[in-house]
Amino acid sequence: MAIEFTDCTVRFGQKTALFPLTLTLGERRIGIIGLNGSGKTTFARLINGLVKPSEGRVCVNGLDTAGDAKAVLGEAGFIFQNPQHQLIMPIVAEDIAFGLKNRGLSAAEIEERTQAVLARFAVSHLAKRRVHELSGGETQLVAIASVVVTAPKILILDEPTNQLDLKNRRLVEQAIAGLEQQVLVISHDLGLVADFDRVLLFHEGRLAADGSAEETIRHYHGIAGC
Repeated sequence: MAIEFTDCTVRFGQKTALFPLTLTLGERRIGIIGLNGSGKTTFARLINGLVKPSEGRVCVNGLDTAGDAKAVLGEAGFIFQNPQHQLIMPIVAEDIAFGLKNRGLSAAEIEERTQAVLARFAVSHLAKRRVHELSGGETQLVAIASVVVTAPKILILDEPTNQLDLKNRRLVEQAIAGLEQQVLVISHDLGLVADFDRVLLFHEGRLAADGSAEETIRHYHGIAGC
């Protein structure tokens, strides 16, 4: 998998959210860290076209996120910071099946893939549960399952352990560790990305550090003053 940024800049009105950036991401596990408002979420949303470059370009596996937006959405799945915002259907199994229904699959195939992904993330017992009745950890796992079932090649997770207790944090961490896709995780939870292949640090809209988890986290402590 290759994600390429070429002289990419993002502006919102008069504010520059991301200053010119050129880099290539090919590692399997990539962490994205930084203080609030540092540009990390803007950076991540460029990858699946939720944000478009003001200048420059972003390519995902050879697809331009501006010119090939629909194809890019099939390549890169995004799990939002509040996963409840992406659970559309009222029942868990219905929500997971929803993403498959416009893909020309038979009802039997949809059912088979839905049950398989529920089992994979150990949430089969939640299949008939209403999504608003789920705990925080259950909601996060169901949101991951609802994206994984569509078979994207890249997964982007925005603060996946935010406000989870220790038990649910471990469940989500295990789920992420077991993903086969290239995974990018935005997180303030430094422990979550401590063993990742590469970690990027953003600060005031610029890439401030890029390297091993240990080196980048040390740089982050310097910026954060802790």
